[in-house]
Amino acid sequence: MPVVDNEIYVDGERVATPEDLEQTFELLHRHGGMAWVGLYRPSPAEVGAVAREFRLHELAEEDANKAHQRPKLERYGDTLFTVLRPARYVEETEKVEFGELHIFTGPGFVVTVRHAESPDLGKVRRRLEHDPETLRLGPEAVLYAILDQVVDEYAPVVAGLENDIDEIEDQLFESDPTVSRRIYELSREVMAFQRATHPLLVMLDSLEQGFDRYGVDVELRHRLRDVHDHAIRVVERVEAFRALLQNALTVNATLVAQVQNEETRRVTEASYLQSEQVKRISSWAAILFAPTLIGTIYGMNFRHMPELDWAYGYPLALLGMVVMGVVLYVVFKRHHWL
Repeated sequence: MPVVDNEIYVDGERVATPEDLEQTFELLHRHGGMAWVGLYRPSPAEVGAVAREFRLHELAEEDANKAHQRPKLERYGDTLFTVLRPARYVEETEKVEFGELHIFTGPGFVVTVRHAESPDLGKVRRRLEHDPETLRLGPEAVLYAILDQVVDEYAPVVAGLENDIDEIEDQLFESDPTVSRRIYELSREVMAFQRATHPLLVMLDSLEQGFDRYGVDVELRHRLRDVHDHAIRVVERVEAFRALLQNALTVNATLVAQVQNEETRRVTEASYLQSEQVKRISSWAAILFAPTLIGTIYGMNFRHMPELDWAYGYPLALLGMVVMGVVLYVVFKRHHWL
């Protein structure tokens, strides 16, 4: 059902709950007062009907139909068009979900167009209906109450992000292989949250600058400044989160580099030890190869081998084996192969 709330208020009291928009327009012309129409993902035809009745600017109507707008505050004549990006933290998935809320406020009407579940505008309506003195102040009071609700709903998001960052700081020094991806994903959420909250400061400044020009009630001025203070704290926390995540990413890169360097050092040491072993084995193989060569030569069964009939042939062969082995040992020892 696109029309989720549809009320008419006179002097801060609800006087009618029309069944459809046509009845709302008729009763508003009859009784006066203020109409508060809440739409949830309406069709272009429904937005067009509201736009024609309240003479909304065509550019604002186009934005309301398209959605995916950045937070902003625009004035078209005596109508104020506000775009907010509410957010909520989902505990089950540890993710931040962003919505979009468009608010039209003008003489005698407030139209809210929601494109997501948050914020809880029913809570705003109930709170204002229990405070007729504030509701009597008109559309500006409704706008400020909605701004207050959106900023208040940022608090659980800030708390959830802060908890996630604390968990990341623990993971950094536990060599968790998934921490890099989590830092990246959380950084994207923080940047999206920053894009949703940072424009609020400019928007609230603009509203404060129009206090005198549009004769805003003193009580509403106090409330808006309170919302402004809360928004400043949220923005400062988000900026701190972004800096912390950037530092966490740097620390993680340093830790990963240290681990890689340690692995490289271990591989290098293993390669060095293996190389030393190969040198020793090769050296002893060469030393043993010399007498083996001599023994092999004189072990051949040829008939004519002069040394076989020589009285000193055998001792000389043994001496040659020893001399060659000693020479090779000295050479390898001098080159630190043994």
